[in-house]
Amino acid sequence: MLKAGPVWALGAMSGTSLDGVDAAMLFTDGERIVEFGETGYRAYETDEREIIRAALGLWPDAAEVDPAAEVVELAHAELLSTIAGAELVGFHGQTLAHDPRGRGTHQAGSGSVLAEVLGVPVVWDFRSADVALGGQGAPLAPYFHFACARWIGAEEPLAFLNLGGVGNLTWVDPRQPKAESTGACLAFDTGPANAPVNDLMVQRLGRTQDEGGALAASGQADAAIIAAFLAHPFFARIPPKSLDRNDFHGLLHAVAGLSDADAAATLTRAAAEAVAAGAAHFPAPVARLLVSGGGRHNATLMAHLRAVMGCEVLPVEAVGLNGDMLEAQAFAYLAVRVARGLPTSGPSTTGVAADVGGGQISYPGA
Repeated sequence: MLKAGPVWALGAMSGTSLDGVDAAMLFTDGERIVEFGETGYRAYETDEREIIRAALGLWPDAAEVDPAAEVVELAHAELLSTIAGAELVGFHGQTLAHDPRGRGTHQAGSGSVLAEVLGVPVVWDFRSADVALGGQGAPLAPYFHFACARWIGAEEPLAFLNLGGVGNLTWVDPRQPKAESTGACLAFDTGPANAPVNDLMVQRLGRTQDEGGALAASGQADAAIIAAFLAHPFFARIPPKSLDRNDFHGLLHAVAGLSDADAAATLTRAAAEAVAAGAAHFPAPVARLLVSGGGRHNATLMAHLRAVMGCEVLPVEAVGLNGDMLEAQAFAYLAVRVARGLPTSGPSTTGVAADVGGGQISYPGA
């Protein structure tokens, strides 16, 4: 049982970009952000990344899943054990498959294993309860984004955009009393973000990403491919809505006949256009779009966002937040909410019928 008031929680995130594990400490009571703490990062080695990549799209009964889970657990254990002082850990695991209207959602890695290694309670399996009750199971950061909006002193609606393998948006009205209040948040996945470009770079050039968007900047986006991409029914669907990393894998096939530079340019512009299509669903316009995740380092992608969005587009660092660690911090925040019995998702964030407190807690020695 957690003590009353704020506690130090350690959150961890391994995203769909497959770059590595982020970890961050947060002092919170599960509603307010009191203080941000130590952060850390542990990159996946090339062989580890390939083991995880081989399990993408697969479910627990596949032979490739156990080796991937071992990589995820080892990387998290190595990183999290270097950060002292946590009273609780929030462990997301590595999403391998996400099919909320089919087989459910699958994150590799066991919180029970980490609880034994770290010697502190671990909150994990954040998405299953939401999916079981009819929700999309994603995105899960919106209630934390609401707390961030309060922390930066925002007084009007704004939006947070995370550019990981998949993009996701949170529209926030910080004037509402709580994150779970009606009209406080609307959240949904926008479409592919870094994943297609990263995959292109791996396949064609043996590199993990288009550093700074340099290759995309040297190419010409194919307007016909982007128009066909935007005709996908996902973009017209009313949010909340979510995606698996590979739901738009056909986009890679669409650019197969283009040069490296033109393919990168097309995939990068498509990511920005997907965000603009998502913004059309906002309940009210926003003055600021605050960007986190690896995609904010892509100058070409950020330039495209500024071209297609009708508002100021800024990296979250512009308001004092850490764009590399926002998702890890979110799972520290959500871990405390789970332990306190507070909702972690609701109808306007995942489409679940009622507020849900997801996650299970594993204790050392249990």
